[in-house]
Amino acid sequence: MSHVGAYVALMKLRVVELLLVTTLPALFMATYAQNHAHRFPPLGVTIATLIGGTLAAGASNAFNMVIEVESDRLMKRTNKRPLVSGEVTEQQAIAFSLVITILSLLIFLIFTTVLATLLTLLAILFYVVGYTIWLKRRTSQNIVWGGIAGCMPVIIGWAAITNSLSMTAWLFFFLIFFWTPPHFWALAIKYKDDYAAAGIPMLPVVASIKSVQKQMWFHSIFMTAASFLVLVSAHMPWWSYVITGLLALGFGWQLLKISGPESERAALKLFHWSITYLSVYSLVLVLATLVAKQSA
Repeated sequence: MSHVGAYVALMKLRVVELLLVTTLPALFMATYAQNHAHRFPPLGVTIATLIGGTLAAGASNAFNMVIEVESDRLMKRTNKRPLVSGEVTEQQAIAFSLVITILSLLIFLIFTTVLATLLTLLAILFYVVGYTIWLKRRTSQNIVWGGIAGCMPVIIGWAAITNSLSMTAWLFFFLIFFWTPPHFWALAIKYKDDYAAAGIPMLPVVASIKSVQKQMWFHSIFMTAASFLVLVSAHMPWWSYVITGLLALGFGWQLLKISGPESERAALKLFHWSITYLSVYSLVLVLATLVAKQSA
């Protein structure tokens, strides 16, 4: 890996992609809510929000790697990360994280709104301090509350357009809040031995598969409810409800298989389906918003 590539790896951009996927519909819906005559969010604000959001999430991930370098050494999934391999020193990683944090906040402040900037700072602090330092090793519900950081991009995107937050923005926030635990626990089922070796009490490490599945159902039901409430709040067309219903049925079908004889394989399928769910749902929101604008 090149030296530049090592720094990019610190940002975990594959994780960041999904955050950007949810930011985009928030930008579209906020634009429509603010002015029904506008078909697309302002290009400058959109680019600034996506770049600033990428840097903010990347900074959070890089700080996370600095804090968890010893844990990463113990896990097969993470023992090739740049800090573990020595491609980047801890001092270099800290400096890099600070620089892109500041750059992210400046981009938001200059090109978007004060509220979006403050929410971005809060998201970074919550992920680094709230989740990584405080929650992750203290409770098996770490990802439930720590996942709040992953919910922030949707309200940041909304605030970047309007400098305010609406009911639709908060409903979208709660959709991600309830989506996150089933999504992450599905991956944690496959890698529970890794987490156990590192002493991290992820739910699949400390609870039976039946208990994990039960809690995943709880969050999935509320995720589905929030998905429909976003559509209601944003006055989306009827076909968006149909697609959302099909996505939810697919999610539930995958979740049913979790406690079967091949739970790890089923969990990995659910993990991938959860990504499909959020990606397709986000696309539906963008398309439905454009259709609403066209008929307004």
